[in-house]
Amino acid sequence: MVLFFFPATEAEITCRSCQAGNKWRAQELMLRFDTGESATGLKGEVWEHGSGAGRSKAGSAESRRLRCAPGSADCVPDRAKHTEPTLVRNIENLRVKGEHVESEFANLKVSSAKMSSKEKSGDAGSASETRFKKRARRNSEDDKVRASDSAQSQDPGEDRSSAAGRRVTRADLRWSGEERRAGGARQEELKLNSSMFALTGDSSHNQAMVHWSGQNSSVILMLTKLFDFNLNSVTESSLWRSTDYGATYQKLNDKVGAKTILSYLYVSPNNKRKIMLLTDPEVESSLLISSDEGATYQKYRLNFYILSLLFHPEQEDWILAYSHDQKLYSSVEFGRRWQLVHERVAPNRFYWSKMGLDKEPGLIHLETSISEGQALYVTCKLQNCTDANKGKPFPGYIDPNSLVVQDEYVFVQVSTAGRPIYYVSAKRDVFTPMKLPKYTLPKDLHVISTDENRVVAAVQEWNQNETYNLYVSDTSGVYYTLALENVVSSMGPEGNVMVDLYEVAGIKGMFLANKKMDNQVKTHITYNRGRDWRLLQAPSKDLRGNNVHCVLPYCSLHLHLHVSANPYTSGNIASRDSAPGIIVASGSIGAELTTSNVSVFITSDAGNTWRQIFNEEYAVLYLDQGGALVAIRHTPLPIRHLWLSFDEGRQWNKYSFTNSPLFVDGVLGEPGEETLIMTIFGHVSHRSEWQLVKIDFRSIFNRRCTEADYQTWHLHNQGEPCLMGVKRIYRKLKPTSRCVMGKMYSVSMTSGPCDCTEADFECDYGYERRTNGKCTPAFWFHPSTMSRSCTTGMTFLNSTGYRKVVSNNCTAGVSVEYTARRQQCPIQAPKGLHLVTSEGTLSATLGTNVTFLVFLEEGDGARTSITLDFGDGHALTYSNVSSIEDGIKHIYKAVGIYRVTATGENSLGSETAMLYLHVTCQLEHIHLSAPFVAVRNKEVNLTAVLWPSQVGTVIYIWWIGNNTEPLITLEGSVACTFSREGISTVTVQVSAGNTILQDRKTIAVHEYFRSHLLAFSSNLDDHNPDVAEWRLDVSRVIKNSLIQATAVREDQLLVTVLPGLPTAAEFYLLPDKQLTEGKPEKSSAHLDQLSEVLLSALNQNLVQFTLRPGVQVTVYAAHLSAAPLVDTSENHSGSAMLMLLSVVVVGLAVFVIYKFKRKIPGLNVYAQMQNEKEQEMMSPANPTEATPTSQRDLVHSLEILDTEYNSRPIGCMKPHVHVKFSTELPTYIA
Repeated sequence: MVLFFFPATEAEITCRSCQAGNKWRAQELMLRFDTGESATGLKGEVWEHGSGAGRSKAGSAESRRLRCAPGSADCVPDRAKHTEPTLVRNIENLRVKGEHVESEFANLKVSSAKMSSKEKSGDAGSASETRFKKRARRNSEDDKVRASDSAQSQDPGEDRSSAAGRRVTRADLRWSGEERRAGGARQEELKLNSSMFALTGDSSHNQAMVHWSGQNSSVILMLTKLFDFNLNSVTESSLWRSTDYGATYQKLNDKVGAKTILSYLYVSPNNKRKIMLLTDPEVESSLLISSDEGATYQKYRLNFYILSLLFHPEQEDWILAYSHDQKLYSSVEFGRRWQLVHERVAPNRFYWSKMGLDKEPGLIHLETSISEGQALYVTCKLQNCTDANKGKPFPGYIDPNSLVVQDEYVFVQVSTAGRPIYYVSAKRDVFTPMKLPKYTLPKDLHVISTDENRVVAAVQEWNQNETYNLYVSDTSGVYYTLALENVVSSMGPEGNVMVDLYEVAGIKGMFLANKKMDNQVKTHITYNRGRDWRLLQAPSKDLRGNNVHCVLPYCSLHLHLHVSANPYTSGNIASRDSAPGIIVASGSIGAELTTSNVSVFITSDAGNTWRQIFNEEYAVLYLDQGGALVAIRHTPLPIRHLWLSFDEGRQWNKYSFTNSPLFVDGVLGEPGEETLIMTIFGHVSHRSEWQLVKIDFRSIFNRRCTEADYQTWHLHNQGEPCLMGVKRIYRKLKPTSRCVMGKMYSVSMTSGPCDCTEADFECDYGYERRTNGKCTPAFWFHPSTMSRSCTTGMTFLNSTGYRKVVSNNCTAGVSVEYTARRQQCPIQAPKGLHLVTSEGTLSATLGTNVTFLVFLEEGDGARTSITLDFGDGHALTYSNVSSIEDGIKHIYKAVGIYRVTATGENSLGSETAMLYLHVTCQLEHIHLSAPFVAVRNKEVNLTAVLWPSQVGTVIYIWWIGNNTEPLITLEGSVACTFSREGISTVTVQVSAGNTILQDRKTIAVHEYFRSHLLAFSSNLDDHNPDVAEWRLDVSRVIKNSLIQATAVREDQLLVTVLPGLPTAAEFYLLPDKQLTEGKPEKSSAHLDQLSEVLLSALNQNLVQFTLRPGVQVTVYAAHLSAAPLVDTSENHSGSAMLMLLSVVVVGLAVFVIYKFKRKIPGLNVYAQMQNEKEQEMMSPANPTEATPTSQRDLVHSLEILDTEYNSRPIGCMKPHVHVKFSTELPTYIA
């Protein structure tokens, strides 16, 4: 039987099995199989999920990955990915790394911040799902079946050797002669009391979810489904219910609706009688609710699609539901009514409050999405999540998908200058940056566990690729020290990161980890929470009794640490709280861990000695709270036997559980291994119906255990009885006793204190353990560093370089020597002053609140005043550091770069911190101002006009002509020349902050030309939409009209309609090079003749065109001609030059007057826009309207602009309200 675990999130990291406090243990299975044929005749694997399987992986109290925080992301996974992993056979792996849910050895997940959080698991609430396919291969060489060398594990009736060393074919799946004879009577065969029930009519169903109520209940619910992978939906379903521990089942389709298609089964973690069924939303979106263990149901309609559920850890009717459109809903009536809590909630980033830490039980912690790169951590009330009732525990934005609320800790991540800063809050106190050793420089950081009032984090450092280092914190979660280097990691099927760390159930402080040493993976064990690690001693004898020559450190026992997602189906390693000291695991003996020659090992004394129990892989399950062990072989062949041991795996007896061999899909026992009833799920053939075999083990026990059946067992580590500061003595069942412990049995343990020794202390933050075992300061650490909370007159704990291991209970001994000493806080000058923005950025948007955070590493914070100069003429002073823990807010009223300075000062000195803040405005639009026609080898001015005109630091990137390299400037204008005649393209890109905009113009370059402005009859303005396409069409019409009226050749005339109103245009005359022979004097004379012809036609109103029926437009020559400005002849007329000089003088005068009148800078940008407008707003044909813009009018316009700007509310500066400009390509017609 091959176990596959699939997570519901991307880029998670999983502690193989860390203890999770107050978790609901997995109690159900989800079966899944595929009826398709393969080379073996079947496609089969075992799929497992724990109690949070499927869509319920929405949020639990388990540890989470702080993103992909302190993952993924992300983005809401699609339904199939989130809840129904695709059936892709992985024949290369028996032990698949994946997501594990809590059991008694609950395995903690983390969130990624590149501290990673697991997708929240509604594990607290859904039926635990263990998914099975119909058949499974056995190991990493699962095309082969190894023969057993062990006499005690031989099963000739199952014909193991026949398949050894070759590919299993369809013929191999037939019964062997021994199995066929198994149907007859066997007097010597040991049989178990069992019964078989077939789920008639469900042979096509390929998925199932099973729930055993437990709590002395005999009720089992089973939901079978046909999942169509082409349609990605459930097309059929059946609901079955047993009230006699699985001996018989009743089909309940009529009670839920004959045509109702069910997709998911959920159970309240606080009241197992309350069941919730979810219908397939492709057909209808409804809930079916039962309060009597599934006997009767009521249907309730939903107006949203549930992706995941999170049940309250204490209130049985309180549920949070996350929808496909990122909305969070709540119900206080077990799903009968729903209320919207919040929108734009990050996937799997919502958490229930914790009693004793949060102010009220109905509080919800959640992360809301603000933008693509920003999120907020908020808290709000369950029934009243309004803006007025929201709390913001962390000041400022956090990285998306980084919030993790776990036990008494809250983690977030804020990235600054590309580097993440991880913050932690303990007991809902203020957030503090997590302090790893200075040069750790993490590439990836994940929270592994938070139990026992400390944090375990896995950190991938800058020089690591496939391994992680384990760090442990003090009780505050702030200061971290190294526990173990180079722990092996791997990727799960869904891309989640997994670390090979396993917490042994039943013994506090005991862990197993796989560490990479010299490219070899070796298993290590610790009994004191990572303070000390050692290799595992290999068994002294093999299964045949032969001596095993394995000498430490060159040879040792290595274990695969991949746990099962369900406590009733074995993974690679298993332990139970109810059976302390017993660990069953698969592994190998040698120099390193291998995936070949895998055997099963067991220890009865908590890892001191190990025994080999099988030389191939078996699933080993605990029975009667560990009083007996059940083993079922991993095989693709049908079986009818299992193995039982009553003496902690020393001897195994073979029992038959059915007369006909069965392809085993999975095993389910009542929650807690408390009873002697077990259900095996399987199939007689890959086309058969589901067969459920109920096994009652009570018949093999003849009595209940008495006190005489128990003995005492002293926990030790290679003879050392003092572990975690105490001597622990357990009461265990004698190996020789064959009796039933029963449900009333509980683990009994007595303990006595030990004197403290150096082994009870680990190195404190900033200290490193040397080869002699002593903790000395790291080269970067200054032991005199004081906490910023140390206040004169108060006391502080001055570290000795050591700190007691968390949860260590030793007393006396060397405690005084190693424990931090309390001393008076000295008066100290401020040192280590830090100034950052709450968002961790160096930019801010104009008109918005900017929150500055000030931190002081050393010094008397209560007597150190803080002055913050915002750099814009405003400053604030605070009497002490504690008064600004929530940050200092300020609003900037103008765009610019500001030097912000924080100064901490007391009677002994001062410290200054500084940052340069860029206050910007969003760039909305740009316009490239360029002439339509230019003279070859004559300088041309190009200007980029911005909207708004002031947006902060701007970079201009110019692409001119055919140049392959751009010109980069900080100014919005450049001058250039064109050496070739023809059409040249100019493109400008403007980069402001994260925004890049561009505009493009084409310029016609010629040696000689004449130009003249055109005006039109006023009726044209009524039909001018001022769009580029319209101007292009009208330009073509005007050109044709001019040619008809004057007979000018088409290649000598260019016409363009200018943007804006009133409508204006300009025509350009080009010389005929054949007539002028390229001589300037001939060209000038020729162009003058053509100009006179055109102007004559225009002055006689000969140029007209019909815009639309009834709209006749007349084209005039404008009186204010721009011809002198573009005339290329050598002999300019005196009047033209005089006009040009007068315009320049007047312009300079206006500029000087206006410059002194302005109160806020920005005239240069306005002047550029005004010049642009002068080109657009040309005089009309009517002489009386030809000069609407005099010097007086221009000054008046500038005054209006000045008044409007000063009276405008704070915001980005906009261009003059009367100026209109366009960004489209020039519309001249050649």
